[in-house]
Amino acid sequence: MARVVVMGGGVSGHTAATFAKKWLGSKHEVIVVTPNSLWNWIPSNIWVGIGKMTKEDVTFALAPVYKKAGIDYRQAKAVSIHPEGKEGSNKPYITIQYTGQNKEGETEELTYDYLINATGPKLNFAATPGLGDANGIGEHTVSICTADHAVHASHELQKIFEKAKTSRQKVLVGTGHGMCTCQGAAFEYIFNIEHEAKKAGVRDNLDITWISNESFLGDFGMGGMHLNVGGYTASSKIFAESLYSERNINWITGAHVNKVEAKKAHYEKLDGTMGVEEFDFAMLIPPFAGVGLKAYDKSGADITETLFAPDGFMKVDANYAAGAYENWKASDWPRTLQNPTYHNIFAVGIAFAPPHPISKPMSSPNGTQIFPTAPRTGMPSAMMGKAVAHSIVDMINGATKPTHTACMAEMGAACVASAGKGVFTGTAAAMTVYPIVPDFEKYPGVGRDIKMTTGEIGLAGHWIKHFLHFAFIWKAQLKPGWTLIPE
Repeated sequence: MARVVVMGGGVSGHTAATFAKKWLGSKHEVIVVTPNSLWNWIPSNIWVGIGKMTKEDVTFALAPVYKKAGIDYRQAKAVSIHPEGKEGSNKPYITIQYTGQNKEGETEELTYDYLINATGPKLNFAATPGLGDANGIGEHTVSICTADHAVHASHELQKIFEKAKTSRQKVLVGTGHGMCTCQGAAFEYIFNIEHEAKKAGVRDNLDITWISNESFLGDFGMGGMHLNVGGYTASSKIFAESLYSERNINWITGAHVNKVEAKKAHYEKLDGTMGVEEFDFAMLIPPFAGVGLKAYDKSGADITETLFAPDGFMKVDANYAAGAYENWKASDWPRTLQNPTYHNIFAVGIAFAPPHPISKPMSSPNGTQIFPTAPRTGMPSAMMGKAVAHSIVDMINGATKPTHTACMAEMGAACVASAGKGVFTGTAAAMTVYPIVPDFEKYPGVGRDIKMTTGEIGLAGHWIKHFLHFAFIWKAQLKPGWTLIPE
């Protein structure tokens, strides 16, 4: 009997675990280690953050789902990896520390035959002084990164709307550091705030500003795109600028927020100038880092640098020696997500270390790096989880190497970004991109297939996003037909 251990129960880890168990059946073990008792459909946190959904609408308990599936669930956090075992035993294992299940604080050594790192990111609020405490809820700003964060954000936003009935208020939304990713969540949140402000009759009393480390609107951490919009080709820069302009939202781009104080965000721009943006309400996405896993060899020596990149994300089959931006190629990106040193270890979703950003790296004259790091969330994460699960199942059944791939330079993705919730008044920008990482050798000039890289905005997009909310929660709960719902 083989044992597959999955560290993390988010989109990529949950996908990997559930498919692995479905394909392996009762002959083999699948264990999920995650510190969370609830599964969270993160894309809908934006709606919790404006008070249009509750925490219960976007979460469900993991224990009964895993019990039904026959998956061993440990509510714990992974602490260290021992890929060579220890003296007296060659069996690889991880150490875990329980965060629930009436075992709070207890530790355990958990052996594995195959290990999937799907731990996701550490929300690194501490990288920007004043951005937030360890739980992401600071005295100056709010967050929508978790369901609890979003509930707090909603309460604070309602206070602003109430104040806006009698006095002018300033809202600031965007990224809280020069090396952030996930502009998409903030992009959706700022438009939903604007939409709700109109419905509440206070829009005219709100000054809404976007602040981002993108060098231009519409970069999205993907170097921008050329979109097929209604049969015409338009850059994502023009597409995004039109959205902001039509809604009278100001923007500050190429900005590194380096300190947050009460009602003030201090930032440095790509041109080296410094600025301060005042606010009454701010939601700034923190940068991501690895969760801080350590690794040790058989003798107990620290080999963390062998398994992980300096930012804490796990090394996989990528080209980490590509060097300067001019040398970057689509082929640098990993295909199997297998660790090059220990072939029974894989990393998926945000947990894998990308070979380099997708957007062009930029620095201010002061040497401050200000550009988005590579996004690896949502649809790509799920596709990676499924592909790695398939490879491991095949390897358990006799294959000598991974049999399935999920390369961001070879896959497309669809994104439906909400710009306001409402059955008849909602809108969303529906975008597709292929491939996610541009391939300038295959698609000279633009790096992507124009016919398959599209953008539209309208009410239909909102209906699609609302439907996807229910579809993906249905899928994650393993309800009838769940395998028919695509990643």
